[in-house]
Amino acid sequence: MGRLAQTEGLTEIQRDILATVREFVDKEIIPVATELEHRDEYPTAIVEGMKQLGLFGLTIPEEYGGLGESLLTYALVVEEIARGWMSVSGIVNTHFIVAHMIAAHGTPEQKEHFLPRMAAGELRGAFSMSEPGLGSDVSAISTKGVRDGDSYVLNGQKMWLTNGGTSSLVAVLCRTDEGGSTPYKNMTTFLIEKTPGFGPNATVPGLTVPGKIEKMGYKGVDTTELVLQDVRVPADRVLGGVPGRGFYQMMDGVEVGRVNVAARGCGVARRAFELGIAYAQQRVTFGKKIAEHQAIQFKLAEMATKVEAAHQMMVMAARRKDGGQRNDLEAGMAKYLASEYCKEVVEDSFRIHGGYGFSKEYEIERLYREAPMLLIGEGTAEIQKMIVGRRLLEEYRLAD
Repeated sequence: MGRLAQTEGLTEIQRDILATVREFVDKEIIPVATELEHRDEYPTAIVEGMKQLGLFGLTIPEEYGGLGESLLTYALVVEEIARGWMSVSGIVNTHFIVAHMIAAHGTPEQKEHFLPRMAAGELRGAFSMSEPGLGSDVSAISTKGVRDGDSYVLNGQKMWLTNGGTSSLVAVLCRTDEGGSTPYKNMTTFLIEKTPGFGPNATVPGLTVPGKIEKMGYKGVDTTELVLQDVRVPADRVLGGVPGRGFYQMMDGVEVGRVNVAARGCGVARRAFELGIAYAQQRVTFGKKIAEHQAIQFKLAEMATKVEAAHQMMVMAARRKDGGQRNDLEAGMAKYLASEYCKEVVEDSFRIHGGYGFSKEYEIERLYREAPMLLIGEGTAEIQKMIVGRRLLEEYRLAD
């Protein structure tokens, strides 16, 4: 284990968890990741291993069978997993977000019903905000839920669901026009249990997961659409039991998700640095190892600085959330910085590899295709800068 991306002030339990995850990544993920990724194959054995380690219950309170760990622990675990293979971190990320939303906003009955099975990894979560023509404009959601007696009837089409097929619980944001006068107060989150798989759903009439979306990277994990045609959902599956709170519940989840994406960027960047500095000490040109050339040393110095800076920003954002403080500014900064630095570190490692970086035989080729997803996941870089800019103007507003 190298000197970079160390975290001060961890408890013994946190250090033990990270050491266990790091060993799992080195032995069970890195050796098979590139082969599985090239086949776009779901990592079933890896997921079973994570279930055995209790990782699906990492942040779920102990009273519901989880480990009750902090957002910081979660982020550091995600960083380690992404270092091995970013797609695997995506499998746990949406699960963590849904578990966080239920633990923070669910009714007592919803917590008792969902969280113990989520902690055991028997029930795995996905969440759905985006739609085909929506992008980052959440206020334009058109998927609608209409009250009909003791149920709601949902109609619409959702897009970009990570784990859309393999999940068995989906948190879906819909417009219900029951909450208030603004679009943001007229949204509701519904918790829908379904059978994993693609096509029409066996347990939820009218719900269809058409199939996997083909992607340039981020393979192995399924990304899907979700089609809802007169899907009937009981009113007691409104998250928190009260309609109109969905936007704020989802934004709370997305804050957690932005720390997660920052952690993923840190993990991928660290792996790219490891690959680059190792290759630089093996490859010989003009009679000496390329690590002895000043140009390569400059690259390594820049890469290491970016890895360290992104990690520390991510840790700070997680700790603010854990401390009960508002962290949208820090989460936005961390997500923006880590994703941009990740792209740059991966590209520099790719350049260090030279022609071999273009070969599928080398791991850096996979990282080169994975890094761009972090620029758009959980809100684009432009959205992060908008959030950060607005928050800065709040903090530094001139007196009238």
